[in-house]
This record gives sequence, C-alpha cells and structure tokens, in this order.
Amino acid sequence: MDGTKQQRRRGDTRQRIQDVALGLFAEQGYEKTSLREIAERLDVTKAALYYHFKTKEEILVGIFEDLSRPMEDLIAWAREQPHTLETKQEIIRRYSEALAGAAPLFRFMQENQATVRDLRIGEMFKTRMLGLRDSLIDPEADLVDQVRCVSALFTLHAGMFVLSDLEGDPEEQRAAVLEVATDLVTQAHRGSAGRAAPAP
Repeated sequence: MDGTKQQRRRGDTRQRIQDVALGLFAEQGYEKTSLREIAERLDVTKAALYYHFKTKEEILVGIFEDLSRPMEDLIAWAREQPHTLETKQEIIRRYSEALAGAAPLFRFMQENQATVRDLRIGEMFKTRMLGLRDSLIDPEADLVDQVRCVSALFTLHAGMFVLSDLEGDPEEQRAAVLEVATDLVTQAHRGSAGRAAPAP
C-alpha cells in the first residue's frame, strides 16, 4: 500500500475515533467515558485505540485542534487586516460559520464547562477567545464598547445553545443571532470612532 493511502486510512481512523469519542462524551459526560468504552463502540481493541491516542484528553485536544482550526485561521487573518468596521463585521460573520461547523464540540464544551476548564483545551479556547476579542476591540474603546465587542462573541455562543430549543428554521435563527452580534460590533465601532474624531 502506498504511503498516502496508508496515511489517509490512519487519518480516517483518527477521525472515526474522535467522532465516536465526542458522541460518547456528549452522551454520558467526559468523566464517565472510558477509553475501553470508546474502543468497544468502535469495535476495536484498546491497544488499537491506544496506537492513535494514549488518553481521553489527547482525543479531546485532537478534536479541538481540528474543529477550531478555522478560528485560528480567522485570528491570523484578522491580525493582518485594518481595524475597520468591515473587518470587524467579517470577523463576526466568519466566527459564526466556524461555530456552526464545530457545533458538536462547542455544545460539549458548554455542557462540560467544569471539566473543560481543568483540561488543556480550556486554556487553548481561552487563548483563542482573547485573540478574537483583541481583533474586535479598538485600542481607544471605552469600557462600554469593549463590553459590546465581547458580548457580540458571546451572543454567537448563546445563540448556538439557547435557540436550539426553539421552534423554527435553524438557519433563520443563526442569521438573527448574527445580525444582533454584528449590531453590537457596529455600535462599538461607531462609539470608538466618535471618540477618536477631533473636536470641531
């Protein structure tokens, strides 16, 4: 078998392990899920699972790194952009898409906050959130506008969980949440721009 095919098959196995593990973590909690249960659900030996991941935390870190890559890319992109309203609105739009693409992971993180806080992914997530925050907040922003920018990010998070119980089209709900988050960033930007303008 050529190296590329072998690597792809190994990648598919890793992906399967991550998908099954995340399902079990969400279903019964991270603490109550064992490597043995993950292996059984996959119908593989614990040794086969151990070949790819030595611990549950390694599985979770792998899931987080894979699903949060768009977030990392967004932060890197934002650092290269001018601090304009259009850039901030684009950050919010792209972050909304990233959250939608990683919904199972973020749902798990929301439902297992105490566990996540104690694991490496808690610190990794915090670092990424601070990167996003810094890309939205103008250096001269007052406290109210800083809170608006941070609230825009958390509006996207809250919308993902709170609205999932409401009836209606999920895409319409996501669009409504995105509109509110964009409005918050727009208000914050206009507030900062108004303060930065020289007096007549």
